Amino acid sequence: MTPMSDNPSIDFGFREVDRAAKKPLVRAVFDSVAPRYDLMNDLMSLGIHRIWKQVFLTALDPRPHKSLLDLAGGTGDISFGWREKGGGPVILSDINEAMLCVGRDRAVNRGLVNGIDFLVADAEALPLPDRSVDTVTMAFGLRNCTDKAAVLAEARRVLKPGGRFFCLEFSTVRVAALAPVYDAWSFKVLPRLGQAIAGDADSYQYLAESIRMFPDQDSLAAMFRTAGFARVKVANLSGGIAAIHSGWRL
Repeated sequence: MTPMSDNPSIDFGFREVDRAAKKPLVRAVFDSVAPRYDLMNDLMSLGIHRIWKQVFLTALDPRPHKSLLDLAGGTGDISFGWREKGGGPVILSDINEAMLCVGRDRAVNRGLVNGIDFLVADAEALPLPDRSVDTVTMAFGLRNCTDKAAVLAEARRVLKPGGRFFCLEFSTVRVAALAPVYDAWSFKVLPRLGQAIAGDADSYQYLAESIRMFPDQDSLAAMFRTAGFARVKVANLSGGIAAIHSGWRL
């Protein structure tokens, strides 16, 4: 695993906090939003996240003989889509037990429990063997991690040679005309909706800020390469509001 930075502070949205404090703060955010997580994603993306996830699942090319580790898998959208499209066994993992409980309940309701194992785990230090899975995914989770380089290193470690890591995340808008509209939505409308619908403006404010603090497309691609991934690719979605990064363990 890549050593953690020596910098004692790190971003939590636009705030600087002690590095050790970030995980409990992020956990509190997702404890709060877990019951309405899918609604949160609808609000943050105007519902477009559902299309992005379908594009993401198509890129994964699920096969019955391939296994999936779904990091920060939360309420299960990627894991369920993988299974429904014919993919093999899944480990649905999240550091937040409240999120994973929502995912487990949804799996039961959809009749998808068989073939999915649930794992409460920190993506920065996975309790899994080297070279043990065929595909690793992370959708809308990397920006909330304290040590992103460690997550990338762990994803590569657990991949079998010839395996691939896919990351779907909010990114940096590449269409100038979209930027002011997106900023107004994120910082003026979204927290108010969070307060009105979930009684929690602060968590939604953090989530909007965390997107702006996340590395842009080129910077994240460089982090993939530094972690040892080969043939790194970036695909922008909706003008760069989100992006899919992928890399191979060769």
